[in-house]
Amino acid sequence: MTWEDDLGRLVTDRGSALVAYAHLLTGDLHSAQDLVQDALVNAFSRRRPHTVDSTEAYVRRVILNAYLDVWRRRRRLDAVAHLLEVPADGHDRHTEAADRADVAAALTTLSPRERACVVLRFYDDLTLPEIAHRLGVSDGAVKRYLSDARRKLEPLLGPQPSLADQDLPTLKGGRR
Repeated sequence: MTWEDDLGRLVTDRGSALVAYAHLLTGDLHSAQDLVQDALVNAFSRRRPHTVDSTEAYVRRVILNAYLDVWRRRRRLDAVAHLLEVPADGHDRHTEAADRADVAAALTTLSPRERACVVLRFYDDLTLPEIAHRLGVSDGAVKRYLSDARRKLEPLLGPQPSLADQDLPTLKGGRR
């Protein structure tokens, strides 16, 4: 008797019981059917000679393990703090896309150094000394570039309090 015969007998004789078992775990018939199918593939890909009864017990254990693995994975993913901003009430995806397009267009009006400072400060979230070190300029030059950028961006994007001078403290000691 081949493994295909064993699989066929198991599915014919005990398939509905396996799906019912998986349904108790998942609470959803389609998920249960997928789980049983995955378990059968998993169990018969490492075929060991067993009787139908012991194979059923093995497949049930594979079903349980697969279900627990998915549950653990989902729980771990739920604990991750996603980096997506939740849109405020009244905002939709079209508005957000238009805002991103406006910012991209406004950035093209800046000089290369101003643009680099704005991107490094607000996209890469670097401090003034880190920006100065990356660009090979002084902390004061970075402040000047950000100030000039704010003056150019405000008519296009509106007031930018995050670019105000008081929000840009520098560490004493100069460049790194």
